[in-house]
Amino acid sequence: MEKKEEVEKDKFAEIKDENLPSNHFSQTDLDREWEIFIKNLARTNTFVYNAISSFKIEKSDENQVTVKYSSEFAKSEFDRISPEFFNHFRHKVSNFKFEIEYATDLTIKKEVMTKRKIFEKFVKINPLLKDLDDLMRFDLS
Repeated sequence: MEKKEEVEKDKFAEIKDENLPSNHFSQTDLDREWEIFIKNLARTNTFVYNAISSFKIEKSDENQVTVKYSSEFAKSEFDRISPEFFNHFRHKVSNFKFEIEYATDLTIKKEVMTKRKIFEKFVKINPLLKDLDDLMRFDLS
């Protein structure tokens, strides 16, 4: 009886990656599932949604997915929920062999635009606005 239990445990321990399906998926499939996941996250967990909503997920190779993030904090929040997303995506496209790579991309960082920053941006375009601000004393706080 003890030998039978050992044999059964070995069956489950030897599930190989080569037996798992690896169907083709496109960037469109990835984008669609990411949008659905983000919309659901916006309803359930707004804190994590705000941290990871600017992430870009790209298919960089046939079996390679690159996740571009803006900060280490946002990545740590994504690490907590990424298994949920990637597990769902693997089942949806029936591809269990793709690997995930992370990359920092500071260009996707969202900047909060205050009234003052917007005004300074327009002053660069039209310097006469600065004179108007001096004359009218706009409240841009």
